[in-house]
Amino acid sequence: MISGGGTGGHIYPAIAIANELKKRNSDTNFLFVGAKDRMEMEKVPQAGYDIKGLWVSGIQRKLTLKNLLFPFKLISSLWIASKIIKKFKPNVVIGTGGFASGPTLQMANRKGIPTLVQEQNSYPGITNKLLSKKATKICVAYDGLERFFPADKIVKTGNPVRQDLLEIANKRNEAQQFFKLDPNQKTILILGGSLGARTINKLIESQINWMIDSNVQVIWQTGKLYYDEYKHFYSLSGVNVVEFINKMDLAYAAADIIISRAGAGSISELCIVGKPVIFIPSPNVSEDHQTKNALAVVDKNAAILMRENELNDFQEQFENLLNDEEKQKKLSKNIKLLALPKATEHIVNEVEKLAHLPSSQREET
Repeated sequence: MISGGGTGGHIYPAIAIANELKKRNSDTNFLFVGAKDRMEMEKVPQAGYDIKGLWVSGIQRKLTLKNLLFPFKLISSLWIASKIIKKFKPNVVIGTGGFASGPTLQMANRKGIPTLVQEQNSYPGITNKLLSKKATKICVAYDGLERFFPADKIVKTGNPVRQDLLEIANKRNEAQQFFKLDPNQKTILILGGSLGARTINKLIESQINWMIDSNVQVIWQTGKLYYDEYKHFYSLSGVNVVEFINKMDLAYAAADIIISRAGAGSISELCIVGKPVIFIPSPNVSEDHQTKNALAVVDKNAAILMRENELNDFQEQFENLLNDEEKQKKLSKNIKLLALPKATEHIVNEVEKLAHLPSSQREET
């Protein structure tokens, strides 16, 4: 059983783990557990897996009526998760983050079923901190998480990434044809996450004409929430505006410079891709974990960090990078050194160990 969702950063690692398990053990049965009305309810079936939905959401940061429903949603989700687990009888329950993973892993822990937490960030959220106390194994992508988790449960594996990203170097010509790009111009890839990032979209809107005047072309993923607002920019020469990029391998292959949020999954992919990156982390996430994720890369001189309150300097920073080939090469080289391309395989190794774990070795509840 695998639980994770809310954003692509939680869904795609979950699907990657399932795919690797299925490749190794074709007779394995899978069941995903997600949050109703979230994107996993669409993306997981598209990947060929069954999914059950829980009536669950997070606590809003502001005082809202939705928060009054939280206790009822939590009780409902724990009860339904318990029923799903009882019926499905999983050997292992895996959590990749998102609202549904908390109740699902909590009930699995109570029933003595081995659980694996896949923590993607350099700074974990409160749910995974709580789950870690009873979890059997915790797979992480960054050093130093002994501050938050029991050290004897931690395995550094990295984050699962799409396998088609491992060999993008020979796809550049195909990518340029796919996006109808001029091979003599630099290409900038803008990523705001699967749902989109308002601040990044506003920034690109204000800079797009200047970028075109600077002789660059743009692949601009606006995200689902903002596509209608920005799709008219597609009429500009050299500008590709898309809601969601299905061919991420080709987008990465085409890019010379990437502007991105700093979600854990994105960072893991960008390390493997090995292109110069400007991170603009979202400040609106728990524990400001995107900034912490970005700093873990920037501190190794492997990317550039621009906080949202620093975007007045964007033009200068971007132009400096665009005109400095040596800087681009250095950032590319350094970020690639941080890649953990076999993360999915290593996580599945841990899952397989847990699946054959005698009941006497399971975490006491």
